[in-house]
Amino acid sequence: MPLDETLITCTTGTRRRTVLTAGLGAAAAGTFAAPARAEGAPALRWRLSSAYAKTLDILFGAPEALSRIVAEATDGRFQIQVLGPGEPVPAEGLLEAVAAGTVEMGHGPATLAMAKDPTFALATAVPFGLNARGAAAWWQAGGAAELFAEVFAKAGLVCLPGGNTGAQMGGWFRREIKGLADLQGLKFRIDGMGGQVLAKFGVQPQTLPGAEIYAALEAKKIDAAEWIGPYDDERLGLQKVAPVYHYPGFWEGGAMLHFWFNAEAWKALPKSYQAILRAAAAQVGAEVQAKYDARNPQALRRLVAGGAQLRPFPQEVMEAALKNANDVYAEIAAKNGDFRRVYEAMRTFRNEEYLWFQVAEYTYDNFMIRARARG
Repeated sequence: MPLDETLITCTTGTRRRTVLTAGLGAAAAGTFAAPARAEGAPALRWRLSSAYAKTLDILFGAPEALSRIVAEATDGRFQIQVLGPGEPVPAEGLLEAVAAGTVEMGHGPATLAMAKDPTFALATAVPFGLNARGAAAWWQAGGAAELFAEVFAKAGLVCLPGGNTGAQMGGWFRREIKGLADLQGLKFRIDGMGGQVLAKFGVQPQTLPGAEIYAALEAKKIDAAEWIGPYDDERLGLQKVAPVYHYPGFWEGGAMLHFWFNAEAWKALPKSYQAILRAAAAQVGAEVQAKYDARNPQALRRLVAGGAQLRPFPQEVMEAALKNANDVYAEIAAKNGDFRRVYEAMRTFRNEEYLWFQVAEYTYDNFMIRARARG
């Protein structure tokens, strides 16, 4: 991890700005002691558009936190205004708007641009891809950052990791999925590449914003819906209209989010401001995943107490979905060289990562889970 990221990750509260500026001074090899006071540091006013509604406090709170850190580290010279979806950029066009310079920054999943280039989906999550820890390792130390930098540069974008939701849930269903036959004709609200995989079962993928899911389920316009996980799902109250809560969301084993920058705006920044943004994104990204890991357990307890019926997906569904996913990837790779190159790198890294996890992580976690069950 770069020096500036290490230092900011170790700071909290009122100590954040002091240690951050000291770390950035060291990272710049002594060229400045406090970036905000550096000779010629410009006063900038940027806008950042989030893909997430303000009611999603962890996800919308991520760019708000980044904005605060950047302002503190520059003595207010670099201000970033955080806007919600449609202010003025809709979530679906977020990355295009950043690339065009409509706003200088964005925060959201790369899957928003997968219709134009499915390679983007690999940066967030694909069915049976990496878990959150694996995604972080691949990005920070496994070569993913360099691979994606080339892909994103073609679209006029620069990005930094901006958090991970961790493994997501499989969604809310009116009736339990007991086998492949139960998926036939199911109208399922789902985003990302998971919809393409499930379509091979006869599922009818539906695209809906979170705010519309409850009404669509209640009116029986859809049969099931996935959202994120217990903490965010709880706010939708879906257990009242679709009580079966399946898991896991095999299409998003660790959904990585990113801060997006207009490439020309990024290049025009002083190196000190770029360093501050890298450090701030690292701090915020760590906080996003930590908050989900801390808040999901109690949210899950409350959901079950409120009527949610936890059910794992059947093994035959998981196995068939894995086969479908591999078929989808082969079809895309045959047409898209970037996707083929990045997917092969991800698959190789994933397989090596799970070799290691099987030896230590899985053995330890499995023992502790069973010990907990025994009380």
